[in-house]
Amino acid sequence: MIRKKSRREESLDHAELARLLPAPGDPHLSLDRHLLLEEHLMSEIQPTAPAPAPSRRPARRALLIGVPVTAAALAGAGAFAFTALTGSGGSGTTAATPPPVEAPVVRIEPGSTAQLASTVEHIAAAASAGKTPEPGPGQYIYIKSKVSYLSVLHTDTVESKTLVQPLHIREAWNSPDGKQGWLDEPGYQPKGGVTLDTDVENSLNAPSYDYLKTLPTDPDALLKKIYEETKGQGNSPDQEAFTTVGDLLGEQLAPAKLNAALYRAAAKIPGVVVVDHVKDAAGREGIALARVDQQSGDRTEWIFDRKTYAYLGSRGVQVKQADDVKPGTVLEYTAVLERAVVDAQKQRPGAQGTGA
Repeated sequence: MIRKKSRREESLDHAELARLLPAPGDPHLSLDRHLLLEEHLMSEIQPTAPAPAPSRRPARRALLIGVPVTAAALAGAGAFAFTALTGSGGSGTTAATPPPVEAPVVRIEPGSTAQLASTVEHIAAAASAGKTPEPGPGQYIYIKSKVSYLSVLHTDTVESKTLVQPLHIREAWNSPDGKQGWLDEPGYQPKGGVTLDTDVENSLNAPSYDYLKTLPTDPDALLKKIYEETKGQGNSPDQEAFTTVGDLLGEQLAPAKLNAALYRAAAKIPGVVVVDHVKDAAGREGIALARVDQQSGDRTEWIFDRKTYAYLGSRGVQVKQADDVKPGTVLEYTAVLERAVVDAQKQRPGAQGTGA
């Protein structure tokens, strides 16, 4: 008689077989961490094939947030980024992305509301008096910046480190209607740049110059619209409103009256303070309007020239210990070097154009 093996006998045989095999290795990274590291690698290495058009605005938090990776894995990521691509060839090729560097650490200067009203009025008055170039049909808004954004929040080393992109130049061209554009960011975009052409309708999250001209210039009405249109978008209403105003100040051109209204509206957001001494990405010292994000513990600072009150750039600084990030760590910083209107896409001011 042939006897069938029972389920219990089968499991015993498997158990015996398992004892004869070597024990499986203990992986250094969980599957989730492995996937996140892979995503980080792919973001560091630009594809040779045409990629989707990047955002007109840089991300508020770049690449990899709050996910630790081992030092060995990070070193391997840098080595792979350098050896995978040669950076030579014709249009569409990419050079290796520069490896991230350790984030600078600065002294945290306390903010104050004592001079908030007067400082904002100085900034708004300067914005109103400024001569903003008016882009016409067929022209482009040109913004040249020096930037550095967060790369890895912290690593699993004995001394945890926060890594950021090396300071680099970013140039953007956008048509007044927001439908055509170009972005050139060597090391972070394909060689020669990428198109920003889009059919997306304009909004506060993707504004064009033409859209900005439709916004109210009364600070109360403007702030009400910002709160309404950003409701439920990720952060607290106050922080989201502050962030949205900041996004409209950097890589954009806004009519003078709207600029002044944006500053006066921002002063009405709870938690906004003045910081007396702040440096932008170009090393220019100024005064800042700032607000701490209570969820992440970092402070966003909009930096203005101390004498002219012209907008210089922005900085993000960790002010509260979070995710092993030291207070004073500069997570991102920018400097607007040039803002102009030119006659053609990829044209720079002074090159047969109408730079202003």
